[in-house]
Amino acid sequence: MSDGEHRSNPRRPAFFSPAALEAHGPAYDPTEEILVAHETARALVRAGRAAADPDVTAKLVALVDEIGLSTLAELWSQRPARSLPGALWRLYVLREWVRRTPDDASREYGAGIRFTGPNHAVAGAAEPPGPQEMSRLVDEVLRGVFEGDLAVALERAAAFCRVVAAGRADLGSGDESAEQAANVLSMGEDLAACARLWRADTLD
Repeated sequence: MSDGEHRSNPRRPAFFSPAALEAHGPAYDPTEEILVAHETARALVRAGRAAADPDVTAKLVALVDEIGLSTLAELWSQRPARSLPGALWRLYVLREWVRRTPDDASREYGAGIRFTGPNHAVAGAAEPPGPQEMSRLVDEVLRGVFEGDLAVALERAAAFCRVVAAGRADLGSGDESAEQAANVLSMGEDLAACARLWRADTLD
């Protein structure tokens, strides 16, 4: 299957009736995809950190470019936000959002700085935070997962989300904009929680 097909036909884990489960045969295990999600997340982080190779890191940062976001969605999107696969899924979603809509990301981030300067400092975006600066920032955050302090990378992503949420709330109007800003803020809080769990050696 081509990457284009992955992108245009995203799959999600299905919910099966007892009869459908029976049809899959005795080998079907509904817990298998949970195990796969956590094992692949752990393996990806271990491989990147063990390699200590900039070329390997670059490939991992650009993983979505090769396999498609829908493939990662199938693996990780259903896992809890405060888990390793849940955190990785959100980091790649942030990168893909910035890559697809860099002008929007720059505009919302820029608008949010005046409301949450400390988070802007933690995120580490260059000044002025234009589209290219946004792309560099999210790539730097993902690189930190594989070659730096993973907790710091998660904290930077959380701070980025807080700034964007503030900017989105300021620029938007109505319930829909408020809900979108709240969703981004919630993502930031989940990523910050994951950073704390990683430091406590309990992020799985």
